Amino acid sequence: MTDATSRDGSRSGSTEQPVGGAKGPDELRRQIEQTRGQLGDTVEELAGKADVKGRAKARAADLKDKAGAMSVQLRSSAAHAGHTVHDTAGRAGHAAHAKAGRAKSAAEPHARPGRARGAVRAGLGHPRVVLAAGAAAGVVVAASLVRRRQHGHC
Repeated sequence: MTDATSRDGSRSGSTEQPVGGAKGPDELRRQIEQTRGQLGDTVEELAGKADVKGRAKARAADLKDKAGAMSVQLRSSAAHAGHTVHDTAGRAGHAAHAKAGRAKSAAEPHARPGRARGAVRAGLGHPRVVLAAGAAAGVVVAASLVRRRQHGHC
């Protein structure tokens, strides 16, 4: 074989020993295997980066998992808030019922308009209780509608 001169003026060919390279055929084979392994790893990395469709599917699966977890968390939070509102509305409803009962017993037994006026006066005197009772009634109606819909009764 003939020697070739590279651009930088160094000579390479079959007669030259590699500079700083292998010290024998076994060492050269080892270096070749190592280089092949590194090249294979690099090719795999490049193939993974070039697989846009596969990366998009993986990203979509990650987002779907995160959305599912967030949905579970939101449902739990909503259920807890619903229980809290239901309990608070129940207590307010009982308080309003008790106050209305006291107002009712204070009114004359035979005068129906007087009873209504007494309940209205009691309500005007305690707007928060009336508001809470209305909210409790709304929660009860909403809960019954949700239950009917879950059980297939429309």
